[in-house]
Amino acid sequence: MFTGIVEELGTITAAAPLTDGSRLTVSGPLVTSDAKHGDSIAVNGVCLTVVDVVDGAFTVDVVTETLRRSSLKGVAVGDRVNLERAMALGDRLGGHIVQGHVDGTAVLRSVEPDGITRFELPSRLSRYVVEKGSITVDGVSLTVVEATGTGFGVALIPTTKQLTTLGFRRPGDEVNIEVDVLAKHVERLAQAQLDDLGRGGTRLSGDNVESSGQTR
Repeated sequence: MFTGIVEELGTITAAAPLTDGSRLTVSGPLVTSDAKHGDSIAVNGVCLTVVDVVDGAFTVDVVTETLRRSSLKGVAVGDRVNLERAMALGDRLGGHIVQGHVDGTAVLRSVEPDGITRFELPSRLSRYVVEKGSITVDGVSLTVVEATGTGFGVALIPTTKQLTTLGFRRPGDEVNIEVDVLAKHVERLAQAQLDDLGRGGTRLSGDNVESSGQTR
């Protein structure tokens, strides 16, 4: 579990293909200061398991499914990436609840004079995005300032631009997106109730159970 508060800008120092994915080595002196084999580190918002730690760098294996769903399929040696260690129990939750399970990618479309950065988002994900809600972009917890059927906008403060990859992203760049997991759970639970109603079943209302179409 993560918070979306990036701790460090790391650098890809090696990238090698594997039969079912790829192996990346990432330089990150801060996040490796207490890292060990088996720990979780988010790389551009993707939760990855540490395979090895050597001299301020860590190695991770990225499976094909993760490459398919995220922008990590396009990383190369020298690329900068956002890094965050898994949160410790009792830490302050500075951003929001982030799983590190990327839902897909978006495309940066524009950086406007009024400071709004706009992204194009697949429709299958845009329904989870609401104004003033939370969204994770390349592992950065952000507040949505506008939401449409095809995308969303965020206002980036100077610190975010300086300390994360979002400061040097350009229109056309692909970024990793994780929508609010609570929104997905609510949709799933609500859909089950709506499906039940559609079949003429029962629904829960407070402490009572009532049948579809029944007058209380």
